[in-house]
Order: sequence, then structure tokens, then C-alpha cells
Amino acid sequence: MSAQTEYRYNRLTWPEMNDAIAQQKVVILPTGSTEQHGHHLPLDVDVFLCESICLEAGRRAPDKILVLPPIAYGLNLHHIDFPGTIHIEPDVFIAFCLNITKSVAYHGFKKILLVNGHGSNTPLIDLIARKTVLETGAVCGALGYFPLAMDAFNAVRDRGDGPRRRVRDIALPAPRPRACKWTKPWPTTMCVASMSVPTASTRTLSASTTTGDAGPRPASTATPPRRHCRERQAIFEAAVTGLIGSRG
Repeated sequence: MSAQTEYRYNRLTWPEMNDAIAQQKVVILPTGSTEQHGHHLPLDVDVFLCESICLEAGRRAPDKILVLPPIAYGLNLHHIDFPGTIHIEPDVFIAFCLNITKSVAYHGFKKILLVNGHGSNTPLIDLIARKTVLETGAVCGALGYFPLAMDAFNAVRDRGDGPRRRVRDIALPAPRPRACKWTKPWPTTMCVASMSVPTASTRTLSASTTTGDAGPRPASTATPPRRHCRERQAIFEAAVTGLIGSRG
């Protein structure tokens, strides 16, 4: 593939990178986390969904988009009591990502976009974008993919199994159908904390749930129904098309 058709940053050679710079593609940095997501979702949900959305946007607009390898770790101290979770201190995360954006800008790219898939990274990527603008000649923005898919999600969130439905639960099977482990029965002990309580009010998630699931307790412990393919795809599609439209 040439720089005109390749949308994956790390697949280019350095001479091809010069061509991509000349084309002034928008360089996208996906950010996520490696953290627990209850009994039914794998640790890489955040980074996998975010990267998948970015890569699909790049596949559809390869002449305009270049996607960096994702940042797979983030701010996660509130999840640290659950095995497998990796926490990165905020100053380390900011410094690391800023080194990436500054390197990209140094090579001559003028437009950089951080796309986030982990809620706790949100204020951090905003600071990274601001610092990039102040310290380089590039324009840098930051956004989460959640708002891009929210209308599509709201259209299906209350179908079937009520308040438990969340973007990750429905959207994950679209790019990776067997990732959700719905074959496991739901544990009888779930979080009883209200979703309206800010995350910051609880030092760690383990103080309010024994399963790692932050949602309200379901009406029963039966296995939730399978997600309809059209619902999964609608949410994924909304995030991808929204991202393509927001790249500037």
C-alpha cells in the first residue's frame, strides 16, 4: 500500500511517511485502558472499541486519516482492586501522550486528534491537546467516541433488559462478536450504588460492588438476551461516521 491508501501509521516506511506528511492527513491517537469490566467483558474493552472505531474511520477515508497505535493504559486507580487492572498516574499519562503528539507535530503533521474510549482519561486528553497546541505548530483536538454514538445508543438502550444496557455491552459484539461472555449467569451480588453518584465520590469501585459492574442490580440473575446485530452495528456505525465528520 502507498501513503495514499494506508491508514495505519505504523504500517508505513519512513519514506512513505514523508508522503503522508505531504498529504497532511489527520493523525488520530486512540486512548483507552486495561481494566476490569465486570464478569462479562474482557479487560481490553475500552481500547479495543476505541481503536476499532478509529481504524474503521481510517479504512473509509484512508486519504485523510492516519491512525497511530493505541494507548492501552490509563487512569484506573478506582478499579485497581480488581485483578488485571493497570493504573497509570495522570502526570505519566499526560507526559507520555504529549511526547507522541509532539513527535508527530515535529515531523510536520499539522492536525492531530486524540480519540478516547475510557472516561477517566477525559480531562487528561484535553490537557494533552492544549499542551500540544501551545508547544507545537499543530492543531490538536480531543474527544470521546461516546457522544458520537449516543443517539444510536439511546434508541436501543431500554429494549429487552432495562437499565443494564450500556454502550460497551451492546457495541462490543459488532467488531468482535464473541467478546461478551453472556453464557455466564449473572452473580447475585451486584452494585447497589446509584448511577447518579459521581465516580469521584467513591475512592475505589470495590467499595460499592463486588463484581466490578457499576450498574444497578438487574431484576433477575438470568443470562441477558443476545444483542441484535442491527443494534450493535447501528451504534458502531454512528461512532465511525461521527468521527469521520469531526476530524476537521
